[in-house]
Formats: sequence, C-alpha cells, structure tokens
Amino acid sequence: MAERFLITGALGCIGAWCLETLLSEGADVVAFDLGDDRHRLELIMEPDELARIEFVRGDVTSLDAVERALDEHEVTNVIHLAALQVPFAAADPPRGALVNVVGTVTLFEAVKRRLDRIPGLAYASSIAVYGQEDGTRVAEGAQGHPATHYGVYKQANEATARVYRRTDGVVSVGLRPFVVYGPGRDQGLTAAPTLAMQAAARGEQYEIPFGGRVQMHYAPDTARAFVAAARDPGEGAIVANLGGPTVHVAEVARTIEAAALGARVAFVDQPLPFPEEFEGRFHPSPATPLATGVRETIELFRTRV
Repeated sequence: MAERFLITGALGCIGAWCLETLLSEGADVVAFDLGDDRHRLELIMEPDELARIEFVRGDVTSLDAVERALDEHEVTNVIHLAALQVPFAAADPPRGALVNVVGTVTLFEAVKRRLDRIPGLAYASSIAVYGQEDGTRVAEGAQGHPATHYGVYKQANEATARVYRRTDGVVSVGLRPFVVYGPGRDQGLTAAPTLAMQAAARGEQYEIPFGGRVQMHYAPDTARAFVAAARDPGEGAIVANLGGPTVHVAEVARTIEAAALGARVAFVDQPLPFPEEFEGRFHPSPATPLATGVRETIELFRTRV
C-alpha cells in the first residue's frame, strides 16, 4: 500500500515542516487540525505544494473524527503533534489536559484499532518532562520531575504509550525536542530565538526573554526526525531525546547578529525551568549547523515576510 501520512497539529511549526518534507518526497499527506490558519504553510511552501495537501478540520479529542479521517483517507502512517504549548496549557490547565492527554489517548486508541494498516505512530513529547531539580545534564532514561502542567501532560503521554504497547501491541516513538527554531516557529515558550531572527530580518532589535544553555533543533531537521520515526516506529514504546549540541543563548544571539549585519539581539540572563543538556540517541541526520539554520531562516523571512 502506498504511504499516506496523517499529521495532527499540522498547521503548527513542526507540522508544517513535516508536510513540506513529505511533499518534497512525493508522499500523500493529510493535515488534521482544528484551526484553519495556514500562514506557516504559506511561509515555507509553494502554491503547488499546498494544493496537494488534503485538509481535514477536526478535533483530536474526538475519536469519531480521528477514525473517520484515518479511514476515509486510507492513512498508513501517523505523526501526532497536536497540543497546547506551555503558556496556553498554563492559562487553561483543564483544556490543556483535554487536548494534550485525552487527544493523545484518542490517537493511540484509533491506531490500536487499525494495526493491520497502521503499524504504530510517532508523537511529540518534550524535554519539559524534566525540571531544574533533575540536574544540568540528564540521561535519556532518567525519571523526570516536570515543573509545568505541559510537562506533566507529556509525561502522562509517555506512560500511555507504554500501556498501549504492553496491552495492545501498539508501537510508538515519542520524541522530546528542546528549542525548535526556524520559519514557522512563532508561538510557545521557546519561540523567542526565531522571533529574534524575524526581527533581525526586518532590521529591528529584539530581546530573548531567557538565557542559559539550551539545545537548538532546526525545524526542518526536527520534521525529518518525526517522519523517520513514523515510518519505522520500531518494536516498543520508545521515548527519545532529540540529540544535538548545547549552546548558550549568548551564542545564539551572536549567530543571529552575524547573519544579519546591523541586527542587535539581547537576552535576559535567566535560564529556562529545565535542565541544560539531554543525552539523546535519536539525531536528525544530517543535522544542520546552527549558523546555517539561522542564516536560512533570516533569508526566508526577508523574502517571504
């Protein structure tokens, strides 16, 4: 059977890049999202690519809606990204739990009922399953102590994946990014580096509201990692940190300034409420160097925004 991917949260940054990655390979894609704002897709795609996407407006908390989309489009691979990010989950924890936790259970249940056609799924977890009390450098298998509602939801999803594997045979890969950057990353706690790149493209100053050391993941690389995981979810309930070099936000600011002469990027010397570095066995390959990703992002903003 030919590949046909369903991506939930497809109108978000990683979702948009997953769509673009798959379209560039000639794969069929179904964009499942409750929203209808396509500005991120329009930022990174050409009109002929957009025309090849099957759009389904649906709620991940509705099992009927998810199952209907999977069956009507004969989906073979699933990438589950739909979620309320850290600030939105903090502003409305019950809604955050409904979307982030119940929505994930819904996707696992729908896939469980179709294992003859869909071998498993890839889903987005997060390094937010850890908190500062977990130390500076965290081993991949360490038990986390999340400091946010969002992190608690993601930790619950990882446990859900383990239960579905043990009781129903659903295999999965949950990937934990840290700071995803690149065109289309315009909301969420760690969107500030990309917003600084967009400001630099306009010749404006910007202050990143955090500091410390972080792991940066270029959005196209991150998308390729999710696509690879959805194609080969393995035999278990895998959870993996996205690997990558650790850099200080000061270096990120200098890299942006070097890519856009005249740009000025400041930062607040206050680290995020997470550890600085995470051991990771799942690396996007090949990984884009920070300077290249920053330059490409700024160039795209200059031509499209």
